[in-house]
Amino acid sequence: MTHHAVISGAGIAGPALAHELTARGWRATVVERFPQRRFEGQNVDVRGAAREVARRMGIDDELRAANTGEIGMRFTRADGTPAASFPVDPSGETDGPTAELEILRGELSRILIERTADRADYRFGTEITAVTDHGDGVTTTLQDGSTIEADLVVIAEGLRSRGRRFVTTAEVNDLGMYFAYLTLTRRDTDDQWWNWQHAPGRRAVHLRPDNLGTTRAILTFISDVRGLEGLSRADHIAILRKTFADVGGAAPRILAELDDAPLYFDALGQVRSPRWSTGRVALLGDAAHCNATFGGTGTSLALIGAHVLAGELSRDDDHLAAVARYTQFMRPLAEKAGQVSIDTLRRANPRTQRGIDVLHAGARLTASPVGRTATRLLGRRMTTAADGARLPDFPTTASQRIN
Repeated sequence: MTHHAVISGAGIAGPALAHELTARGWRATVVERFPQRRFEGQNVDVRGAAREVARRMGIDDELRAANTGEIGMRFTRADGTPAASFPVDPSGETDGPTAELEILRGELSRILIERTADRADYRFGTEITAVTDHGDGVTTTLQDGSTIEADLVVIAEGLRSRGRRFVTTAEVNDLGMYFAYLTLTRRDTDDQWWNWQHAPGRRAVHLRPDNLGTTRAILTFISDVRGLEGLSRADHIAILRKTFADVGGAAPRILAELDDAPLYFDALGQVRSPRWSTGRVALLGDAAHCNATFGGTGTSLALIGAHVLAGELSRDDDHLAAVARYTQFMRPLAEKAGQVSIDTLRRANPRTQRGIDVLHAGARLTASPVGRTATRLLGRRMTTAADGARLPDFPTTASQRIN
């Protein structure tokens, strides 16, 4: 008998799970409320055990081919001169701000969806409105009233998941930091560095390279006002213009392209769902655990979680036991990621120019030959949640045999 899973969310975790389940003989229906695959977003990293997952999935070469080409991160002054530089470690012993596998979120999503388009059923422009667990199966109701019968429903919708309610009630902890992601026309003067420009008032401007002939920009600011992410695009543009009007450097260029540039505005938040499953409905990725960490932990954990959940489901027909084993493996990894605090965000985004100067001075020390040596030594112990995880051994899939 062929088993069937309904997966809500076509970002990273959902298509990754569809890839892994269909490689093991399952049917997969992926439901996404947006009308098409989402192209926006910035760089994500594939770190630690997630690299082994990519190899097992057979997508490692595609990820490397879609690498953004970023050569490191550097703090820059308003005049564009570097204050401190952190290049990619050529030895591969440590991952700094820029990882060995650096890829656009949209590119990773594209690779996963293209890999599964001929064997998974993708339904865009709709969402799950009801779930009925019969004990031996699940009936999923969509917006148009149609229903899908399945063995399992997996909610992989991200931090602000609407479908999380089918499993548990969990409040998102908004940290008061806002991100505006934009895609800009690339200039001849743009380089391959991630350039991070601080500005007084806990504001920052980022420029990063991509592999598509454009430049990615991020505007960030910290505010005591909550809920700005729910406003309209016009409101977001007005807020950004007012917030960054007096910032020099790269900011005027970004503001000049605001009206026409692809824009995604969001608030940094975190959630730890008290329960990851109920009956035949389970949570995956940021819907279950989002620690608001930086450095690719969320993406890496999404890939690992998809691989482990699919692998456990392939062991036997006891799906509830499989979900329990998946939870038992993944929850410690998610907890290891730690929680980002507002104090940490404020320290990384100083209020005054003096604070920025102090931050840059400390960064220069860390980036010096002595500092790099110490960082490399410490880097063997200061690992991300995805590092050091020993993946379970699952039966080999067809994609693994081909690759």
